[in-house]
Amino acid sequence: MEQQQEQPLEHQPTQDYAEALDRLNRFARITDSCFRIPFTRIRFGLSPLIGLVPVVGDVAGLILSIYVIVEARRLRAPRLLQLRMVFNAVVEAIGGLLPVVGDAFDVWFKANTRNLDLLCGYLRVQLEAPPRRRYWPWLLLTLIIMAVVVVVLMRAWHGPGG
Repeated sequence: MEQQQEQPLEHQPTQDYAEALDRLNRFARITDSCFRIPFTRIRFGLSPLIGLVPVVGDVAGLILSIYVIVEARRLRAPRLLQLRMVFNAVVEAIGGLLPVVGDAFDVWFKANTRNLDLLCGYLRVQLEAPPRRRYWPWLLLTLIIMAVVVVVLMRAWHGPGG
């Protein structure tokens, strides 16, 4: 009797990606959008609240943003994507340093949500089935070239008169 095979290797990254996205979605919601200003559509999270503490709060917000970048690294996201994520985190930290305007900037910019969107785009591509390779055109071209070579060699072997 055949033994039951283990789940395919593709399952592990899919499950790992799904678990990571679930964690990161919760994190981005808590840091960027868990509260709403009444009678508006403006949402904000703990990050702008922490940012109200001058300098220390913005540094703490930057440290929190590093979590998403660390997860991206763990999931083997490309370096360029990670650099874009670092850029978003730094922009939010520098923007948050501005008195008064910086707090509004923190509410608007939402670096963790932006970084999560970047990571989701990458993971979506990773989870797509790779395109099927079509070998038959190359095979057909190779056969035609081989046939032409055989005909040319036969004509050269037998001479011009046949």
